[in-house]
Amino acid sequence: MANPITGTVALLRALYILAREGVVSALPTDGLPPLGLLAHRAAGLFARRSAKRSARSERLSAALNRLGPSYVKLGQFLATRPDIVGTGIALELGMLQDKVPPFPRERAIQDIEATLGRRIDDLFVEFGDVVGAASIAQVHRAVVRTGEGELKPVAVKVIRPGVRQRFRREIEAFAFIARALEMLVPASRRLRPVAVVETLAQSTRIEMDLRLEAAASSEMADNIREDVDFRVPHVDWERTGRDVLTMEWVDGIKMNDVAAVAAAGHDLDALAVKVVQGFLRHAMRDGFFHADMHPGNLFVASDGAVVAVDLGIVGRLSSDSRRFLAEILYGFIQRDYRRVAELHFEAGYVPRGKDVASFAQALRAIGEPIHGQPAETISMAHLLTLLFEVTELFEMRARPELVLLQKTMVVVEGVARSYDPRFNMWRAAEPVVSAYIYGELGPRAKLRDAREGLDALGRIARRLPELAVGIEVFTKNMPELIENGIHINDDDLMELAKEGRTAIAIGHAAQIVAALSLAVIAWQLTFG
Repeated sequence: MANPITGTVALLRALYILAREGVVSALPTDGLPPLGLLAHRAAGLFARRSAKRSARSERLSAALNRLGPSYVKLGQFLATRPDIVGTGIALELGMLQDKVPPFPRERAIQDIEATLGRRIDDLFVEFGDVVGAASIAQVHRAVVRTGEGELKPVAVKVIRPGVRQRFRREIEAFAFIARALEMLVPASRRLRPVAVVETLAQSTRIEMDLRLEAAASSEMADNIREDVDFRVPHVDWERTGRDVLTMEWVDGIKMNDVAAVAAAGHDLDALAVKVVQGFLRHAMRDGFFHADMHPGNLFVASDGAVVAVDLGIVGRLSSDSRRFLAEILYGFIQRDYRRVAELHFEAGYVPRGKDVASFAQALRAIGEPIHGQPAETISMAHLLTLLFEVTELFEMRARPELVLLQKTMVVVEGVARSYDPRFNMWRAAEPVVSAYIYGELGPRAKLRDAREGLDALGRIARRLPELAVGIEVFTKNMPELIENGIHINDDDLMELAKEGRTAIAIGHAAQIVAALSLAVIAWQLTFG
């Protein structure tokens, strides 16, 4: 934990640099109290002249890079939380790029050998220079010899020396600043700065263990094995450890170079569809998606497939969240605002004390302006952004997984529109959303739910003898219980505790009956 002196120094330094680079004076003043307006004007006096001529995104980038890599990482993390900083600032933070010099190749070799316990010449036929450096790690191009004796290029990611210690110190300073904010600025508590810093600390701990990034890439590779238009590099587990990640080298063109992709003869309109459908398929079908899909992390391979790298940030959606998302999108398309409102209440996202009809009215204010517009101008990401803004009025707590999905959708939709300015998001999404809805809500889904109910009924049936023992124990003690109160001996108490779980299961008997009824209905739907 940072002590008050170092924490205060860190806070003052951060405020000075943010003011000096013109970040504070570029922030909106709406709703600021008089003291806040005075501080805003004072910060403008400190701003450099050159900063005043720059866009806010450029000021942010300059300030955070001047503060250091940990602050850049904080900015990139906040880019995934538009519910905290607002959509506009989140998009600007999403463009942050680390501007850090590479560390020496010799030090990278030293760390690789220490992590993997083998000499560099035993691991790689060639180990080249740096091809990319960031605040947490840098990447080298290398060559390995396969089991068949072939030479294959690979990308080797190596953690920056001392980065864990530095991040630990600076996150302690962030924690001090967050606590000071919550104590001194009551309005900041709504943004939960302490919780944000704790989440950042957990996120960076995960990101600094390259085995976890390798596992994420491997899991996605398994999920998308049958997909022909989207893939991720294969992980070389033999040459991967906590501080080193080795994976297949991607020969392709980065998607942030649209002109180069076009010059290579690729179909730009088709690529826009592939990026969006790939992302939606991963989110809705698999419940596991790449949450940092900016164009610098996407390549176009020679066969036209999209290849995604750098899975340090991933998102997960439960089956309930996926169904919720699909039904919301479908409800807006059908203009069934009452149903969309009911879904929020059923999911427990809106406090039950709120009025469903009023919430449906607010949703209508979002949905109606969309209808009648050309389809290519309608943004699904913008729709979700407006949805989250409205739900704030009804005290709906932000769902981190849905917010991360919405943020990623903003980025993905931006990539698609950079390739096709008239991109129709709804037409591209329709096959994926329809397939998901049919799979989750159609006859097959009903049969699956019925089968799960029958399985639960079978488990209860197998426990009936044990339940009978529990009832016998209770019956045996009933006369004494009536006469003298509760005096159950230890052995009987253990028996009752063991049988408690079965009694709870019996409590779900009504659900089982419903499942059996559902099985009959599903059978008729499917085979009738």
